[in-house]
Amino acid sequence: MNMLASRGQLRASFIRWALFTVPLCVLLGFLAGQTGSPETAWFQSLAKPDIYPEPKWFGIVWTILYVMIGFALALVASAWGARGRTAALWVFAVHFALNLAWSYVFFGAQQITGALVLLVAIVLTLLVVIALFWRVRRLAGLLLLPYLAWVCFATALNYQFLQLNPDADGGSPDGAVERVRI
Repeated sequence: MNMLASRGQLRASFIRWALFTVPLCVLLGFLAGQTGSPETAWFQSLAKPDIYPEPKWFGIVWTILYVMIGFALALVASAWGARGRTAALWVFAVHFALNLAWSYVFFGAQQITGALVLLVAIVLTLLVVIALFWRVRRLAGLLLLPYLAWVCFATALNYQFLQLNPDADGGSPDGAVERVRI
């Protein structure tokens, strides 16, 4: 016998990890979303880019993405003994912390430029995570590709918010907004 674990044992390990990582990713994403809200007077006063989708889509898309992220994470976490597993998990942890910080930076601190810089870091670390996950489990890397596409879209959207609202960057956290149009 030249296997460390049977297929059944590996499948059970993945299921146990998925039962932990999927709800964890969704919960952390939800909690991060509570640190800032598009319902603030500041955000409502911003000029919206043409590519800005209806707000309902953000919750739907992020929920699906966090489920996919959780499954990708479970695939890597359950790959005991795989070369690169530990590095992949550590880089993912750093990346995910950056991801979770974005809502606070953009909506909470009202720092459009800071959020854009953070999104660039998120994209770059996500590319590394995808490469590392791909080496451990190809499917894990593939599961992150829609997330990469959405984060690239979010980066373009954030950039357009900055272009349309240069004076709103670092707005007043108390919600006071003054907008003059000529």
